[in-house]
Amino acid sequence: MVRTLDKSPAPATPAATPSAAPRRSRRLRPSAGRQHHAGPLTYVMLGLAALVSLFPLYWNLVAASHSGERVVEAPAPLLPGPRLFDNISFAWNQVDMGEALVNTTVVAGLVALSTVLFSTLAGFAFAKLPFKGRGALLSLVVATMTIPPQLSVIPLYQIITDLGWVDQLQSVVLPSLVAAFGVFFMRQYLIEALPVELVEAARMDGAHSLRIVWHVVFPVARPAMAVLGMLVFVQAWNDFFWPFIALTPDGNPTLQVALAGLGAGNHTVDQAVVLTGALISTLPLLLVFAVLGKHIVGGITAGAVKN
Repeated sequence: MVRTLDKSPAPATPAATPSAAPRRSRRLRPSAGRQHHAGPLTYVMLGLAALVSLFPLYWNLVAASHSGERVVEAPAPLLPGPRLFDNISFAWNQVDMGEALVNTTVVAGLVALSTVLFSTLAGFAFAKLPFKGRGALLSLVVATMTIPPQLSVIPLYQIITDLGWVDQLQSVVLPSLVAAFGVFFMRQYLIEALPVELVEAARMDGAHSLRIVWHVVFPVARPAMAVLGMLVFVQAWNDFFWPFIALTPDGNPTLQVALAGLGAGNHTVDQAVVLTGALISTLPLLLVFAVLGKHIVGGITAGAVKN
């Protein structure tokens, strides 16, 4: 007997096929080291912004190289002239610009150093040291920024008169040893940049407060201190209102006080000489920024990136 083999196809066994489950959509993530390149429009906008920012300085240089009559004519000159060094010599000798430069450097340097030091100490206390009334005292410090400086002129002038400090540089330096803005600025920076665990670890190692400030607070706060120092230095360098009251052009003038009497003649003011003095007073600031500009910009952006 012959057996017939059933040749019906056997049920297909599941092969190793890809899973029928829907694939998860993967979002493209930029790599950590990817560099973004600016387009042509970005460079055009940056170039226009640089030209607009530098044009006042360029025109100051142009005006300082012409005579006073040519500066006030229309249209105004746009190219340098031949009288730059003559105007510089006249402005330098008319109001003793050398003494004014030295006085301004001393005043601005002392004000910047004292403001950075005291603001960092006060900012560290408000940020990391618990004490009673800290919030109320900080609010009082911030509230002083709303008081116009003109309100303190009369009592402040009376004080320096009683002390015999009229026409002395200390009358300009001492009222500006610390600023409420500096205290608030350093406090806000140290809240984020200085971990409280770092301060506690230094205290557990036996470090006293001054050592903690010197070895822990100052290294952490160095970028913000550089920024604050530059801002205060520029403000003190350009300050005119209080130095003009406390100092005289014939005594110990700062640059802004000296410039107030520059270019005065019998009936008119030589605008070219005045702009020459403004150019002389601006050059030291440009030199400082050229030397320290990288550190200042690095300090401004130091807290912008977090790990």
